[in-house]
Amino acid sequence: FLFPQGSLIASMALGIIILKKRYSVCKYSSIALVSLGIFTCTFMSAKQVASDSSLNQEDGPQTFLWWLLGIAALTFALLMSARMGIFQETLYKKFGKHSKEALFYNHALPLPGFLLLAPNIYQHAVLFSQSELFQVPVIGLTLPIMWFYLLMNVITQYVCIRGVFMLTTECTSLTVTLVVTLRKFVSLIFSILYFRNPFTGWHWLGTAFVFVGTLMYTELWHSLGPLLARCRRRPKGR
Repeated sequence: FLFPQGSLIASMALGIIILKKRYSVCKYSSIALVSLGIFTCTFMSAKQVASDSSLNQEDGPQTFLWWLLGIAALTFALLMSARMGIFQETLYKKFGKHSKEALFYNHALPLPGFLLLAPNIYQHAVLFSQSELFQVPVIGLTLPIMWFYLLMNVITQYVCIRGVFMLTTECTSLTVTLVVTLRKFVSLIFSILYFRNPFTGWHWLGTAFVFVGTLMYTELWHSLGPLLARCRRRPKGR
């Protein structure tokens, strides 16, 4: 789950290579911490796959190769996502800030590709319709619960993605990636607490590295320093 947060590293690397950007030592250190956190979680997941007692000697190597293929696919997706963020940043500088237009084209153009998955989508639609009925609070509408979950997911995803595209018009691609990383961290914590997912000490350590590295990137103490100084100089009320 934490591997996609490596988009912060990919965004900084491509920013240096393509946009010729330079960052402070603090930001480089924060990226190193994030890298260490992601490596820790990924490495521990690899050990869990290799030591899975349910696999026999023939299935073990094959499963591990599939795991490596998944890591390669995720790495490619990270680089492409970071490149798209930089491309959006340059487009906004050249043609103006049009977040709604970018949101439309990013989601409308891939729609024909879903035709290739039409049988699978239809099969899941049938399964959704066969799920237990659920009465929506307030409005009293009754519908299959899986369709309700899908509707709520679409609404929340739209709010989230709309906010991200609005943020891309005001901030650099690296800052946007940072915000999305924090959102993923909050989602991870919520998932662990709500669904009681297994999480080892090494995973917690990797998560801590990612979180601390993200805080270092924001340089929060530089903003808090002057604020605390003003609070100390403020005269006490009588």
